[in-house]
Amino acid sequence: MTNLVQVLKAADAVARWHVHQRRKGAAQEPYVNHLLEVAALVAEATDGTDVDLILAALLHDAIEDQEVPRDLIAQTWGEVVARTVEELTDDKSLPKAERKRRQVESAAGKSDRAKLIKLADKTSNLRAVAASAAPDWSVSRRLAYVAWAREVVAGLRGVSPWLEAKFDEAATRAESSIQP
Repeated sequence: MTNLVQVLKAADAVARWHVHQRRKGAAQEPYVNHLLEVAALVAEATDGTDVDLILAALLHDAIEDQEVPRDLIAQTWGEVVARTVEELTDDKSLPKAERKRRQVESAAGKSDRAKLIKLADKTSNLRAVAASAAPDWSVSRRLAYVAWAREVVAGLRGVSPWLEAKFDEAATRAESSIQP
């Protein structure tokens, strides 16, 4: 199967798996837009040279959000992709505050592959905060989210200066959208 077919097969799968999921922002955009943005950022950061990394970027929330079995990902797209997706999966049985704390603590110890995807993920999330914040998020909560994202990304730095610059731009834009 060609690389393009693999990527399109993954894009189709995530569109189907996340079909009823929406972003938290006021625009309520389809969640698949986030997955495509993360994959596009990873592809651009790596000049599209690592199809497994792009596949993992598309699939990065499949286990966590849709309980897609890891084995299904491994059978369909390979062990490298499944291992990376698994590395990016938060334990949803833990309280949200604990999951957030663990993201900060574990960031520096992640593989370079997982760091790239996590960096793209945080960039996409901050772009969403700037463009269409969740209506029930107060100014304080949005500022706290940006600060937390910066903490996570501090442990991810060193894998892609280009993507780190995109994150910094997104963080600045998110803060500017909040402050007068």
